Amino acid sequence: MDRRTFVTSAVLGAACLMSETATAEPALDPENTLYLDLKSGRVVIQLLPDLAPKAVARVKELTRQGFYNNTPFHRVIPGFMAQGGDPTGTGTGGSNLPNLPAEFTNKAHFLRGTVGAARTQDPNSANSQFFICFAPAPFLDGQYTIWGRVVSGMEYVDAIKKGSGQSGSVSDPDRIVRMQVAADAKG
Repeated sequence: MDRRTFVTSAVLGAACLMSETATAEPALDPENTLYLDLKSGRVVIQLLPDLAPKAVARVKELTRQGFYNNTPFHRVIPGFMAQGGDPTGTGTGGSNLPNLPAEFTNKAHFLRGTVGAARTQDPNSANSQFFICFAPAPFLDGQYTIWGRVVSGMEYVDAIKKGSGQSGSVSDPDRIVRMQVAADAKG
């Protein structure tokens, strides 16, 4: 390879690296990042305290207590969402903490990978349950609290065992192996 070809190759290579770096997402804040470990792999969730400070604080508190470890994805509707965070696996359970007020926003939308707070008909009834969208769900916008978004590992969410019927109820459901705040992670 002659000197001119080598220099040209080196300049082009450096330009490619710089353009990749310029378009990369900023590093995630470990205090506002969750590791959701499933049997198929790790899902990384960016928490959004600017949109839902109370919901994010609750999820971090429960995660640090180990609350979510081994809880099932009890309701999984293909093409819509996977719901977990209920230790009873019935869809009616939650933590012993008080319910949270709604933190609805028009600054974010339910897209593939959006994580929201599950609730009853009462907008102020979110507690510990959450759901991850498989696909955009604009009909949820402004109706449910958005507290996070999957930034990697969505293929593992896609692999969660699906439920049957309209309710999406899952028999022998997949479970959360472990959930950790990245700042506290031990592997």
